[in-house]
Amino acid sequence: MKSTKKPWIFTAKCPSILGTVDVVTRYMAESGNYVSEIHSFDDYESDQFFIRIEFIPNGDAFSEDVFAADFQARADEFNMEWALTPPDHKPRVAILVSKYDHCLNDLLYRYRTGQLNIEVPVIISNHPDLKDLADWHGIPYYHLPISAETKPQQEAQVKELIEKYDAELVVLARYMQVLSPDMCQYLDGKAINIHHSLLPGFKGARPYHQAWEKGVKMVGATAHYVNNDLDEGPIIAQGIQTVDHAHYPEDLVAKGQDVERVTLFNAVKYHVEKRVFLNGSRTVVFGR
Repeated sequence: MKSTKKPWIFTAKCPSILGTVDVVTRYMAESGNYVSEIHSFDDYESDQFFIRIEFIPNGDAFSEDVFAADFQARADEFNMEWALTPPDHKPRVAILVSKYDHCLNDLLYRYRTGQLNIEVPVIISNHPDLKDLADWHGIPYYHLPISAETKPQQEAQVKELIEKYDAELVVLARYMQVLSPDMCQYLDGKAINIHHSLLPGFKGARPYHQAWEKGVKMVGATAHYVNNDLDEGPIIAQGIQTVDHAHYPEDLVAKGQDVERVTLFNAVKYHVEKRVFLNGSRTVVFGR
């Protein structure tokens, strides 16, 4: 069955019980919904089952309310938590950034060209440097300076803007600030952060220069959800590139930034397409 219609997305998780795939796919067939993509995973460590389905309703009479009423009784038998995402849904994404523009530039390009099915209603920064980029895209830009003394007030302003613009996802696109525990808790599970991944680990200032001095042979990036561990939240996507002795510190920085922007894009795309499930401290990610 070929169709040019955009699909609905069905996602669910439940305890691992016999018949979990059947209860979903049988209902889809009985209700005339054509399954165009399906992924499932049963985690025997946590005894949890995860499933994601893209489907095309047969005809124009599809009703989300009818689907919910009819399917809920079946879902209850499996203690299943489930959700439907309509084809026209565009998550509202607030972006936080400091001075580095590579991740912001990449996200805005992919947003503008439709590679990311999102709305970007606001950009927030602790520096004024990237306002022209936001203005060019017609997106409100808020410069909120921060210091150790003003951190609580600044973070309160950030929260107000997230709520004012009704953002359901926050992306830290190289936002070079350590968030307070209160802010991490506020963003828990609804914010994605990106940072370099270098082995061995190099913390503090000029990590790529530290890595060069040790002769690293690989640079990478990790995108993860923000939680109370800040840089240790559940991982969504990672990327790497090999380097060698001919790469100087500025080359490592350039390579690292390339990996960062692609890895962050992948993480945001997986999230907005409902391909990521939290599974304790880990994630289940159904790629394409």
